[in-house]
Amino acid sequence: MTLSRITALTTVAAAALTLAAMAATPTLAQMKDQKTVTVGGAPMYPSKNIIQNAVNSKDHTTLVAAVKAAGLVDTLSGTGPFTVFAPTNEAFAKLPPGTVDSLLKPENKEKLKAVLTYHVVPGRMSAKDLMDAAKKAGGQAKIKTVEGDWLTVEAKGSTLNIWDSKGNVSKVTIQNVFQSNGVIQVIDTVLLPS
Repeated sequence: MTLSRITALTTVAAAALTLAAMAATPTLAQMKDQKTVTVGGAPMYPSKNIIQNAVNSKDHTTLVAAVKAAGLVDTLSGTGPFTVFAPTNEAFAKLPPGTVDSLLKPENKEKLKAVLTYHVVPGRMSAKDLMDAAKKAGGQAKIKTVEGDWLTVEAKGSTLNIWDSKGNVSKVTIQNVFQSNGVIQVIDTVLLPS
């Protein structure tokens, strides 16, 4: 094969890869047309998945580090759909001193994974869906997490509270951050399974 033929094939292959990447990634114009929610100083684009958006939030650096340490990046980048109750850095800071550092150690990977998957519910549950479920059940509704334990959703006016199995309550501070593979509900307290 001649050098010019190899160069031509390489150029065609590079162009094909570029076109494929462009088709999979929203253009700047497409992203500008999307209705976004700002979380941690960054716009969250509905065309991006949970991980692609979360890594841009300066309020969720601890959560992103924990997701990476637990090996859940591929799962939360998958098709889903998922509802993620996403604790902020301040939420993690409320835990007893040393808790986060301990959970991030390789030997505690399974415990970390259990804590994180306790914040994930199968399906795309908007704030309205959660409120409707709570109101239909008399003000509180139980929802099963990916981890297997239960959360209790409580609707009080336009406020959503999420109770864990230990009796800790977390308030949803930013509702309906829609993603291509689900929705994030930002919360102010880490939820803990039993």
